[in-house]
Amino acid sequence: MTSILTLTNVIPTALFGAAGRTGIDFNLEPGELALVNARDLGLVGALGDLCCGLKAIDTGTVRFLDQDWTTQPRDRADALRGHIGRVLAHPAWLDFLSAAENILLGRLYHTRRATETLRTEAAELARHFGMPGLPTGQISDLSPDDLTRAGLVRAFLGAPRLVILESPVQGAFSAIVPALLNRLAMLRDSGGAALWVTRSRLVWDNRTLPASHRWRLDHTGLTRIG
Repeated sequence: MTSILTLTNVIPTALFGAAGRTGIDFNLEPGELALVNARDLGLVGALGDLCCGLKAIDTGTVRFLDQDWTTQPRDRADALRGHIGRVLAHPAWLDFLSAAENILLGRLYHTRRATETLRTEAAELARHFGMPGLPTGQISDLSPDDLTRAGLVRAFLGAPRLVILESPVQGAFSAIVPALLNRLAMLRDSGGAALWVTRSRLVWDNRTLPASHRWRLDHTGLTRIG
């Protein structure tokens, strides 16, 4: 069976500084969900970059779908990243594009599927996350609530193998959690996996949340809990 994400003796000094000299060993198999407790948004985003092969490491290997990021040609690495959906800690929206274009752009770059097919899938995901459909108008017109929902639509669009959630729900957005858990269950049932990094006590303290692994992320590194 192909592992989804594997970090083996990874030491990323650029991420943790001198304090993080202990190698990270982390494995995420098909059907698994790893929940990571973190408070520092900078570390949250950097961990996402590390998993996507975008962060330098001193030693060790980071593998996605059993492929070592450091040995991949640029075009192959880009193609592999097309199998990752991500909600960014600092969402990257392009103000000169419409809301729909922002949601669809990344997936259109990584697929040959027809635009209308993707629009239909995106509209279904939008309804799943509580919007009336694929949003229209400019991205700047969306409320913070709907921007959160749009980020989730973008992440789950196109049947990714791995979804990385960088603190996607906080406080007022807690109503989104049931729909998110449902979509995560569908991802896991299809053989995908997810890495959910959270600053929310509502999420972390919920012991019924079906996490396969629990970790803590801070400036000393990534530590397994329990």
